[in-house]
Amino acid sequence: MSDSGARLKNILVIDDDQVIRELLQVHLGNAGFTVAMADDAIIARRMLVGCTPDLLVVDIDMPELNGLDFVSAIYADPYARHAPVLFITASEDLAQKAEALGGDCLRKPFYRQDLLEAVGRGLDRSSKLLLQPTGDRTSIHST
Repeated sequence: MSDSGARLKNILVIDDDQVIRELLQVHLGNAGFTVAMADDAIIARRMLVGCTPDLLVVDIDMPELNGLDFVSAIYADPYARHAPVLFITASEDLAQKAEALGGDCLRKPFYRQDLLEAVGRGLDRSSKLLLQPTGDRTSIHST
């Protein structure tokens, strides 16, 4: 997936399920991506200090801090650079909420090809979610 001489794309995978993390690491690594792993959103938040991956792959249904709240929090930080998000979930209801945040959503179970196509769409998106002040409130939308 990467061109000769081109910079490898960095993907941060955040999922509390070790089997899913390992599966994603194998498939994305074999496709030519550099993959970093976090088993929860709190660890992922610490990993984002000082760096921004090219794409976040975020499980929605996690303990402590779910994927939707995690992404909302990082996009609410005016000092953070933003990366596109690919949410993963088995829940149709959560998938709709993720798409409302502006991220792409891949429903579990998924095939390798579906994963790579969704990752490609996320990396190719020219628009990223941006924080836009609206009066006394803040909204998140795509440009």
